[in-house]
Amino acid sequence: MTFKTKESRLLLVLGAFFVANAILSEFIGVKIFSVEGTLGIKKLDINLFGVPNLSFNMSAGVLTWPIIFIMTDIINEYFGVKQVRFLSILTSVLIGFAFLVVWLAMKLQPSDFWLMQKVDGQEINMLVAFDAIFGQGMWIIVGSITAFLIGQMVDVLIFHRIKKFTGEKALWLRSTGSTLFSQLIDSFVVIFIAFYLNPAYHWSWQMVAAIGIVGYTYKFIIALAMTPILYIVHGIIDRYLGRDLAHRMIKMAGRG
Repeated sequence: MTFKTKESRLLLVLGAFFVANAILSEFIGVKIFSVEGTLGIKKLDINLFGVPNLSFNMSAGVLTWPIIFIMTDIINEYFGVKQVRFLSILTSVLIGFAFLVVWLAMKLQPSDFWLMQKVDGQEINMLVAFDAIFGQGMWIIVGSITAFLIGQMVDVLIFHRIKKFTGEKALWLRSTGSTLFSQLIDSFVVIFIAFYLNPAYHWSWQMVAAIGIVGYTYKFIIALAMTPILYIVHGIIDRYLGRDLAHRMIKMAGRG
């Protein structure tokens, strides 16, 4: 099969970015960073539901999730609900496959010369480092994939519900609105499965609620900040497709 038409090439590029960034988010997400520390500001000392000393400690996966938000809404806008759902399910399968490959890689017997290496003058056990970075727990993997799927399904549903009222106008409303709803669910589902249901952690509901609200607050701000970029990408695609073709695709996508 060749991708000769502008529509097929566009879908290929958008889908590739969507899948690649989703998988990338899962693997870099093991790093937790301080938003305040990165910005060089004083850490906030938030107390929610009796959980003290909360601040914006986020998974590094949030670096690429905004790109997934944009890809989701752009694909939804030009290709419709079915394409987003298909890509979301495909991506979930590929994330599971990626973790399976990593698990197999962890089971391989390491070479003697590779096992211990010096990094910045420190002796590092490469096997321990590899397993620690890539060996995410099953509960976290299940929680992450489940939250991703539910979030994506909610996103496309809300996007088209809003579009029924706005028509082709107010892209910012349906895009940002659907993202805010989907990320509200995503933020709590992943924590609930990975840390509340997981017997190794068994967080209290207060901890789940507090951490979820802090995480969602960050995502809320980022979703609003990404709105101008959404319009820039939308404009680039319109110029690539041409006004008439872009209009026809958006109209067809709105029919489901």
